[in-house]
Amino acid sequence: MRALLRILILLFTVSLTAQNTYLHCGKLIDTKSGKVLTEKTIVVSGNKIISVENGYVNSKNSKDTVVDLKSKIVMPGLIDMHVHIESETNPKSYLEDYTLNDADVAFNSVSYAEITLMNGFTTVRDLGGSGVNVALRNAINSGKIDGPRIFTAEKALATTGGHADPTNGAKKSIMGNPGPKEGVVNGVEDAKKAVRQRYKNGADLIKITATGGVLSVAKSGQNPQFSVEEIKAICETAEDYGFHVAAHAHGDEGMQRAILGGVKTIEHGTLMSSETMELMKKHDVYLVPTITAGKFVTEKAKIKGYYPEIIVPKALDIGPKIQDMFGRAYKAGVGIAFGTDAAVFYHGDNGKEFSYMVEAGMPEMETLQSATVTNAMILKMENQLGQINAGYLADIIAVDDDPTKKISTMENVTFVMKNGVIYKQQL
Repeated sequence: MRALLRILILLFTVSLTAQNTYLHCGKLIDTKSGKVLTEKTIVVSGNKIISVENGYVNSKNSKDTVVDLKSKIVMPGLIDMHVHIESETNPKSYLEDYTLNDADVAFNSVSYAEITLMNGFTTVRDLGGSGVNVALRNAINSGKIDGPRIFTAEKALATTGGHADPTNGAKKSIMGNPGPKEGVVNGVEDAKKAVRQRYKNGADLIKITATGGVLSVAKSGQNPQFSVEEIKAICETAEDYGFHVAAHAHGDEGMQRAILGGVKTIEHGTLMSSETMELMKKHDVYLVPTITAGKFVTEKAKIKGYYPEIIVPKALDIGPKIQDMFGRAYKAGVGIAFGTDAAVFYHGDNGKEFSYMVEAGMPEMETLQSATVTNAMILKMENQLGQINAGYLADIIAVDDDPTKKISTMENVTFVMKNGVIYKQQL
């Protein structure tokens, strides 16, 4: 009895001395209801939101912190469902595949992670790299470095010569014959083994390259590159391990195979037909549009030498079409998940995607919801991320203007809190 009493006294003492943070919010975006609320106080304890109060509430505990965000518009931390946080575009990036060691990639990724976080993206889905992304995720989670919460696909899966075949463009003496261990699939058994290898390597999800791609050193940017049977084997095995599957796809046939095979998201979707849009709705598959990447590669392809010559015609053909396709898909009722393909353009410019989505016809509030509640649901984190409510993780950002009236403000995030820790605060 005395032991129990001591424990109760200790817990009571801790509760009195624990430091909470009170955020006084001039406006607060309720992403669940799609409404802009006024004069709210968010109370944060540790890494969780413990309450959202009406008005500007002050604590009676002198150890608590009050943060004045009365001139700001506050919302949940943003979620980008398509980044590559190990790398970043530059004219030498194709050579770097052969000159950078894993240690070099790791050191570079630290700055990309920090830039991403400071621009309001507190969670990202990394859709393929060398495997350094797993170590990066772990380092962020353990507090060794600053960065967003990462859900990683580790190494993306390809077919031989496909968009994510790591030896595309290499001379024959070093090309070799990569297989499931390296993320290259040819046949149903390879498909299963490649997924299991990703699990062993520490992945959180699976990414496949269902069609050719723009930036791979290969001729086609749109041909289908997996059979339906291979994709089904990948998706069924992924489900066994608690993974969902994302499918890079520009060409329509590859998209249809991916949808029928069981993927959860289509990345890019450039040449999507009306038939495929209906198929996506039927199978509850979401589009991750990556408009910013399309615009960036279109412009850089006009600069001689920025990309290898084999890439230029693909970039000029596919890049300009993504935004229009997105507008048609949204109007057709396809589910939209916010994602940018950061690394194809410069990390930190992720917020530009909001304006491009609005230009194509998606209302401002819905773009914000796509980057919060929708993405949290796909990640199966809908009870922890994407909303500012009691019990949710304290991932909170703020901007200076109301994004439902001026969406470009999303390119200038002035306050960032992740897991209850303030990383950025500009007056």
